[in-house]
Amino acid sequence: MFDLWIAHAIVVDGTGAPAYRASVGIERGRVALIARGTSDHHEPVAATTVIEADELALTPGFVDVHTHSDMAPFVVPTMPSTIRQGVTTVVVGNCGASPFPATSAGELASWAGGDRECLDDLRFDSFAGFLARIEAARPAVNVAALIGHGSVRELTMGLDRRAPSGDELDSMRRLVADAMDAGAVGLSTGLIYVPGMYSGTDEIVALAQEAARTGGIYASHIRGEGSHLFRSVDEAIEIGRRAALPVHVSHLKCESSNAWGRAHELLERVHGAIDATGDQYPYAAWSSVLGSLLPEWAPVSELAGLLRDHAARARLIASVEHGEGDAFQSSVDGVGWDRIVIEDTADRSCSGLSITAVASRRGLEPVDAFFELLTEAPDTSCIGHAMHDDDVRTIMADLDVMVASDSAAVAPDGPMADVPVHPRTYGTFPRVVGPVVREGVLTLEAAVRKMTSLPADRFGLAGRGRIVEGAFADLVLFDPATIADRATFGHSHAFPDGFEAVIVNGVIAWRAGNASIERAGRVLRRGDP
Repeated sequence: MFDLWIAHAIVVDGTGAPAYRASVGIERGRVALIARGTSDHHEPVAATTVIEADELALTPGFVDVHTHSDMAPFVVPTMPSTIRQGVTTVVVGNCGASPFPATSAGELASWAGGDRECLDDLRFDSFAGFLARIEAARPAVNVAALIGHGSVRELTMGLDRRAPSGDELDSMRRLVADAMDAGAVGLSTGLIYVPGMYSGTDEIVALAQEAARTGGIYASHIRGEGSHLFRSVDEAIEIGRRAALPVHVSHLKCESSNAWGRAHELLERVHGAIDATGDQYPYAAWSSVLGSLLPEWAPVSELAGLLRDHAARARLIASVEHGEGDAFQSSVDGVGWDRIVIEDTADRSCSGLSITAVASRRGLEPVDAFFELLTEAPDTSCIGHAMHDDDVRTIMADLDVMVASDSAAVAPDGPMADVPVHPRTYGTFPRVVGPVVREGVLTLEAAVRKMTSLPADRFGLAGRGRIVEGAFADLVLFDPATIADRATFGHSHAFPDGFEAVIVNGVIAWRAGNASIERAGRVLRRGDP
């Protein structure tokens, strides 16, 4: 007897091959039988549960390789914004940041959207301990984790702006090695963020060699995505070459007018490397902390002092608005303050307003409003409308660029309910298999491959990403004619349309018309069968 029988589906198996009609039987968490064809020869069957697909599309569960849902299993373990867009596996630890090694309870609280209550008795004494705690939290989706270079560096060196000593580098190498031995899928960097921006290429190569030792990947939010885009990609490729491991460039994009129109060059650069890939979110706007617009010599923690110094203030204004030679690329230059919108800050009345609008409300120049917001709340987050739609479409059309949300799982009635979030939080994957496919940018088969077998293979997630007999039963059932994202920049907490069911490890995790979510996710460690 099957645990679950999905009858009369259009199977898009994740490989890019043409779709076909079939019914699928699931037993003990895996795909046990694929009965091809339109006849009822294999039916009726004995099954505990039957879903009549009625020729809806059945695909592998989507794999989101760039998320910041590290603390979601502890804060909102049902992860509704994730699972209700068809994602059954997330990769956390991106942009050089991972909860282990966290340096303080306050740092963990910032990971959890400031919710300290959920962090009682939550500490990680090792990367293995972090993964074990995720497992115990029983998240709704599978979780694989990278070890974050920035977190490793901060534990070892604090926020010092210098190269590590030999002993410090050895200590960092041991932390990375221990994480890899515990099952991390690779090493990540966030080279526009403190303290990752203070590191040199040689330091990263040394740590990447530890990830390479056990077959991991190097995933990087590179140093620049505008005027310094290509040299930043080259650095990532060089790190992979020197450390002898695969490279993955996070969220490929051409940011600001300095790089608009150069998407083809970007793709050629990545595909021309020996072993490099990348991912993308299908929007023309990024989301990050507002402090990421500061140059490396002016961290948020030192901002107040710098602003009191006349010469430093003048230099800082020039750096933020126009860049500073080869050392720093401004994200404002070529975009404008009117296209940088506050997401969350101490003064919630500013949420959803552009820096220009905040400045007008406060009677300030935009750059001064920017400084004021950061002084009030160093962790202020923002959305930057900085990419060109043509570049977004060009990158999306590439068959070997993965899809990733660059978001953290939230609940519309949770701690972030009154904060506008980037619509990618709810809409990334349905946007691709829905509107993007219907507009002819991709076929459905190609879109599904970019979201399933391609990322599963790249990040070493064995048994995931394909509908084949013996594979883990991570599956999504949806209507290709109606599936669509509903989240917008003005109304961001909105679930997508068109999904019928999401299945995780053989369990129906969510079904249309049912608000409840079953938590059947697992921790996926590198090397797991």
